[in-house]
Amino acid sequence: MTLPRLLPLAALSLLLSACATTGDIEQTRRELAASKQQTSARLSEVEARLSNERLLDLVKEVATLRGEMATLRGQNEVLQHQQSEVLKRQNDLYTDLDLRLGKLEQKAHASDSSVDASTPAASHDSAASSPSAADALAKGLALLRKRDFAAAVPELKGVMDNYASAPEAQEASYWLSVAHTYLKQFDAAIDLQRRFVEQHPGHARAPEALRLMAENQLELQQKDQAKVTLRKLIKQYPASPAAQRARERLAKL
Repeated sequence: MTLPRLLPLAALSLLLSACATTGDIEQTRRELAASKQQTSARLSEVEARLSNERLLDLVKEVATLRGEMATLRGQNEVLQHQQSEVLKRQNDLYTDLDLRLGKLEQKAHASDSSVDASTPAASHDSAASSPSAADALAKGLALLRKRDFAAAVPELKGVMDNYASAPEAQEASYWLSVAHTYLKQFDAAIDLQRRFVEQHPGHARAPEALRLMAENQLELQQKDQAKVTLRKLIKQYPASPAAQRARERLAKL
């Protein structure tokens, strides 16, 4: 075969080869594009799932935080109420202290004015009073009026120890329990108030001693014991002002 005839055949072979190569490239490109789309779709799906899971986690965290905030808010309200009750009880105690000390002071002045200095001193029996006992009690009560409860404690205790048979010792016992109450020494106050009522049930301050005893039990979170004490007060001294306050207190417990 001559050269001129071979040239067209070679050209045709090269053209077919080129066409086959171009077609493969296009096919590869299409496959790559499809693979890229699939990969992108899968990636988007994974991102969506992760986003949804994270969103659910955040929703749960928010719900948990809201619950904790509601709990703390409730606890804060309870604490505020308890604080208000404590402040009210303290104010009531201070008011009672002022009123009772004022009445006691008036009685002391009236008693002093009626004493005849020219009358010889009489012998005293086990229930009699003495000027020394009265002075010692007055000193302790003066410290109470000044709100110096820590200093009043040894003075009142001294009256009890040194003049155990005098009526001032009974008064000192009651007021010593009051001093311990204001010092927040509730156990000591309760013990004194219990013994005061047991030893002197007919004393004018016995109902109030029981009422203060119940308040001190409440300070120690002894709610059931306080209820028992208040009921005892109402039963033993139903007509006393302390019993009326005890009924009001019971209604709130």
